Amino acid sequence: MEPIYITGAGVVSAIGIGKSATLASLLAEQTGIGPMTYLPSRHRDIPVGEVKLSNSEMMQMLGVAEDPHLTRTALMGRLALREALEEASLTGDVLSGVPFISATTVGGMDRREQHHAQEKDCDADTARYFTHNCADSTEMIAAPFGRFASLSTVSTACSSATNAIITGANMLRCRLADIVVVGGSESLSLFHLNGFNTLMILDRQQCRPFDRDRAGLNLGEGAAYLVMETAASVRQRGVKPLCTLSGYGNACDAFHQTASSPDGEGAYLAMTAALRSAGLAPADIDYVNAHGTGTPNNDESESVALRRVFADSLPPVSSTKSFTGHTTSASGSIEAVICILALLHDFLPVNLNWHTPMDGGIIPVTSSSFRQSVRHILSNAFGFGGNDSSLILSR
Repeated sequence: MEPIYITGAGVVSAIGIGKSATLASLLAEQTGIGPMTYLPSRHRDIPVGEVKLSNSEMMQMLGVAEDPHLTRTALMGRLALREALEEASLTGDVLSGVPFISATTVGGMDRREQHHAQEKDCDADTARYFTHNCADSTEMIAAPFGRFASLSTVSTACSSATNAIITGANMLRCRLADIVVVGGSESLSLFHLNGFNTLMILDRQQCRPFDRDRAGLNLGEGAAYLVMETAASVRQRGVKPLCTLSGYGNACDAFHQTASSPDGEGAYLAMTAALRSAGLAPADIDYVNAHGTGTPNNDESESVALRRVFADSLPPVSSTKSFTGHTTSASGSIEAVICILALLHDFLPVNLNWHTPMDGGIIPVTSSSFRQSVRHILSNAFGFGGNDSSLILSR
């Protein structure tokens, strides 16, 4: 099959605004998880991975007037999308032929929460604040950049952004587009935090993926977008690719509404499908960016799935959610950008806070590791309901 080239990438998360800041934090092994600053929750004992900017500061960075209707999801998305479009040299006149596929689940719930008390007296003006649904976020993110060929929104919980990438890749493969812009954005909200807290899977300390004593995840927020193109488009535009999306797979084992299956069936199917579509063997993978949430269930299930795929030849594995927190619907695209940085700079991101092996689990990368060449990276994103997806990014 013809390659799918990635020609632009942008990212915003708790460890930095943009790829340069993100790379610096990864190499310095500096987490972005800490006490709440912007989320007005009473649960102050829960650490989170917040983007280190207020909404007003993001508006200033974007050069827009103070607007109480703009959601945090949209503001982070605009910052990440701007970086991706600039790197790929995509301007407004070209965008008219480019589909935009964005992922979110929380959407603009943060603004809805701020104005919830007004809802009983809702008038037309107040209703403008209630832009919490997912498609509204996609429209808000895209609005300042020009008219895209189409706007689509993907919402499959924690695999959402990865599935947006897969959807865009399929559009390129089917010749429905020559260029696509794909990714996701997700802000923290009270709805978000309280929902995961009710599931009793939030850690009151910094998360410890794959550690025996792991106690849950830390929620995070952020956004990331990729520009993907066909080989013909790359040649015609004269742009330099960062890397290729060489393989991808999606599966759903539908084991449980929230839990991963004990045998990791959905994860196993997604990873093997990605390898098959890339024409690669397990031994070709140089690093796995694991879903690695830090919950007892996920890390056990993913370990089983990884052993099923790689047997006794498991490549280096780590979870970068120990840096960013679990950015839920945006995690797949944020971690795809982290994988691109690893490919470009030949390093393996570490798994922070790991100390003790779990029974039957994997032993992740725990010290900075530079390689002569990182060629192929497998990146996992697993969602509620067993909607599991994997990408392979290649030099």
